[in-house]
Amino acid sequence: MEKAELLELVNTKLKGNFHGSIESAELLYDFPVFVINKEHIHDVLSFLKSDEELNFHFLTDLTGFQTPDEKHLGVIYHLHNMSKNFRIRVKTFFPMANPEIPTATDLWKGANWMERETYDFFGVKFKGHPNLKRILNVDEMNIHPLRKEYPLEDQSRDDKSDKMFGR
Repeated sequence: MEKAELLELVNTKLKGNFHGSIESAELLYDFPVFVINKEHIHDVLSFLKSDEELNFHFLTDLTGFQTPDEKHLGVIYHLHNMSKNFRIRVKTFFPMANPEIPTATDLWKGANWMERETYDFFGVKFKGHPNLKRILNVDEMNIHPLRKEYPLEDQSRDDKSDKMFGR
């Protein structure tokens, strides 16, 4: 199946079952990408996994990101149907003031560590996660280092600036 056909198939099924929760569906860099409203993300992920034709039973990756305008955070899920070799990307966005979405650990056990890492670095709280705590940074750390709200270099230095790092 071609990627454009996969995009259309998944989009049709999602629109039929979750009217109004799909914000966009497009082929980006030859990859089907779906943006889902955060209130419906868990239901959509569950559907994508359990639908017999789609069967996205493998969570390849889950990570956080921050939009360029720096006002929103998001989570990206990479899903894979290994038997048919279908891959899709599912995104959801939420404001930095309330970075909370439902956990996917009840759907994929492997989401456990990925969600903990996303919490650790971006501060995304996964509601219902069995053990949401820092995984790589020290527990005493009171920031989330991959958010773009912290300077990259020591501000007392005058030989470097954030412009050198694309900011």
